[in-house]
Amino acid sequence: MAGPKLLIAREEIRRKVRELAEALSRDYEGKRPLMIGVLTGAFVFLADLVREMRIPLEVAFVKVESYEDGTVSSGEPRMVLDFPYSVEGREVVIVEDIVDTGHTARFLVEHFKERGAASVKVCTLLNKPARREVEVRLDYVGFDIPNVFVVGYGLDAAGRWRELPDVRYIEE
Repeated sequence: MAGPKLLIAREEIRRKVRELAEALSRDYEGKRPLMIGVLTGAFVFLADLVREMRIPLEVAFVKVESYEDGTVSSGEPRMVLDFPYSVEGREVVIVEDIVDTGHTARFLVEHFKERGAASVKVCTLLNKPARREVEVRLDYVGFDIPNVFVVGYGLDAAGRWRELPDVRYIEE
């Protein structure tokens, strides 16, 4: 198998991260959003995103598993690491690396709404609408991508290629 092929170059990612950060900063002006990154894939995106934001914010992480073997989604998300503090009355922004089936994003939106968040929005770097299985609102989207398996910029394939500075795809 050949190495992953370029899909989105690092400069395009940087520009889009700045745009998303500007939109979030504008929308949350005067508020202190709780930016919750979904581990492990979103850690690079979240770090770059919050560095570009110009408002006070708080950062936290959750980990949700829905992959059986590291590459195939089971469709049944389960919380592995939850945010341990109250979100009552908070403005929550879930930061995802990619939304494909929509199960994880919807699970997290419902989870934080049930815990009393004032609002729950979803910000994702990558959106793969061709794989969507459940309805979920995406409030901030970096790139719509085709139905290919992507790696790099925090995303991996069974632990490989997470360190790549751009988004690449693997031909099957």
